[in-house]
Amino acid sequence: MVVGVDAGLTLLGVWAPVSSGRVGDAHGLLMVLGFVGTLVALERAVALGSPGGYAAPALLGVGALVLLVPGADRIVHLLLVAGAAGLCLVYVPLWRRQRDDAVLVSALGAVLALGGTVLVLGGADIPAALPWLAGFVVLTIAGERLELARLAMPPGAGASLVLLGLAITVGVAAATMWPRAGAAVLGLAVLLLAAWLATHDVARRTVRGEGLPRFAAACMLAGQAWLAVAGGIWLVAGHPADGAAYDALVHAVFLGFALSMIMAHAPSILPAVTRVPLPYRPTMWAPWLLLQVSLVLRLWGGDALGSDLAREVGGAGNAVALLLFFVVAAASTVRGAPAQRAAAPQPEVAR
Repeated sequence: MVVGVDAGLTLLGVWAPVSSGRVGDAHGLLMVLGFVGTLVALERAVALGSPGGYAAPALLGVGALVLLVPGADRIVHLLLVAGAAGLCLVYVPLWRRQRDDAVLVSALGAVLALGGTVLVLGGADIPAALPWLAGFVVLTIAGERLELARLAMPPGAGASLVLLGLAITVGVAAATMWPRAGAAVLGLAVLLLAAWLATHDVARRTVRGEGLPRFAAACMLAGQAWLAVAGGIWLVAGHPADGAAYDALVHAVFLGFALSMIMAHAPSILPAVTRVPLPYRPTMWAPWLLLQVSLVLRLWGGDALGSDLAREVGGAGNAVALLLFFVVAAASTVRGAPAQRAAAPQPEVAR
C-alpha cells in the first residue's frame, strides 16, 4: 500500500518519498492486485481455514513487490496470474461448503481478476485491463455486502445480484472487444448495481444511528455514489484510455468506491483476518472526510474543469487520507476498546 501510494504521487508529479519512473508505472497493479487483491485473498484464505488458501495472497503480494525489480516483468506477470488463479481456486471449496449467491458473485470477481492478469501477461497495457480489474473489485465488494447484510435484504436480493454480476462480467468482455458500445453496456450494469446497493443495503437506515453503524453507513453511501459516477463515465465516455475521463473513472472506482467500502468494513473484516480487535473511534471520520473532499476536488476541479493544481492537491489529499486511515486504525488497535461510561444511578438505587 505504501509503495503504491508513493507511485501515485510520482505519477501526479508532486513530491514523493521515492521518486522513480518505474515505481510510477507500477502504480495500478500495486494498488489493485498488490494491496486490494492481497487483502481480499487473505480474507478468503482465513474464511477457508486451510493452509493452501494462503498461496493466493502470498503470490499476489510478492508479485506486486517484484514489480519494482528491473527486468522482472515476465516473472511479475506470471506470479500475478498464479495468484489470481489461486484466488479462483479458493472459491471452489467455499462454494461446495455453502452454495451461496454471495460466494458466486465474489467468485465472478475473482474470474475477472484472472482475466485482467492474463491480459497484462499477454502484453496489454493497464487501460485495456481496467474493466477487468474494476470488475474484480466491484463484484468482490458487492458479494461481501450481500454476505454481511443478508438478513436486512428481501428474499430475492441474492438472485438479482447474481444477474447483475453476470451482466457486469458480460459488459467487461464487451468493453474489451468493442470499447464504445461495450463500455456503455458495462456502465449501465454498474449503474444498476449502484441502484441495487442503494435500495437493498442497510446503510440508508443505519446512517441515522450512532458510533460505528453510522460511520460504516456513511462510508457505504459515499461508495455507492462514487460507483454511480464510474458507471456514468462508462456510459457517456465509453472506455477511455487516457486523459481526464480515464483519471476520473479510475479513482471513482478504486478510491471513491473501493476505499470507502474498505473503511466501512475495516472494523469488522480486519479483526477477522488479524485476530486483533479494531475498536471504532470518532477520529475515523477524519480520513473519510478528507478522502471525499479530496476526490471531489480531483474529479471536479481537476478532471472536469481542467485545473492541474486541483488535480495535484486532490491527489495528494487522496494519498494522505489512505495513509491517515491506517494510522488511525493502528492507533485505535494499540489503545484498545474505549472505556465505557458508567451509567447514571437510578433514583431507587441512589436512595
